[in-house]
Amino acid sequence: MLHGKRILLNAGPTREFLDPVRYLSNGSSGKMGYALAQAAKAMGAKVSLVSGPVALDPPEGVETVPVVTGQEMYEAMLGFLDHADWVIGCAAVADLAPVSCGEQKIKIDKETGKLVVELHPTRDIIASLASQRRDGQIFIGFAAETQNVAANAKGKLIRKGLDYIVANDVSQPHLGMNADHNAVQLYGHRGPFASLGPALKDQIAKDILSTIARSIEK
Repeated sequence: MLHGKRILLNAGPTREFLDPVRYLSNGSSGKMGYALAQAAKAMGAKVSLVSGPVALDPPEGVETVPVVTGQEMYEAMLGFLDHADWVIGCAAVADLAPVSCGEQKIKIDKETGKLVVELHPTRDIIASLASQRRDGQIFIGFAAETQNVAANAKGKLIRKGLDYIVANDVSQPHLGMNADHNAVQLYGHRGPFASLGPALKDQIAKDILSTIARSIEK
């Protein structure tokens, strides 16, 4: 179904460093992104995966580029962008980063017992890439939400300039982030068009790709 397509995607968390030993991150395991990469490969696509730090083996037959920070992830994806047919933003990129990174371990104030950190928003990778799209490219994002899932997903679809978005409620037990199972809703510009799962992420990945491919062909 994806024979000959070139698919670029990211997966896993990113880390934004406060000092040499501390960083901001999240609980993403990368399992959904890796399942998508493996499924796309099995469906005939040539796949490039840019991965944050995860405890997973690279998918067989998939060009995998390991990165750590959000900026590294963006730069790696940018290098593949011109040749990609589909771009999938599945990574849980850290939303905030320290304004500066200490060269040495920062000490907590002995008098107050506090450590005050100034943060700034990080680059929205999938939105930045979508703003540089060429004709014919398809951009797919993910929205991991804990409330107002549909409204937040639809807002991101428009705001980020995407063609499709995959929304999942990560507040549900045993579904979503760092779990083996998932349940998702697919949205396009004509509204919701598929509800997938609960199922193992391998199956969800196949269903996401095949459902979007059929939608594009209509």
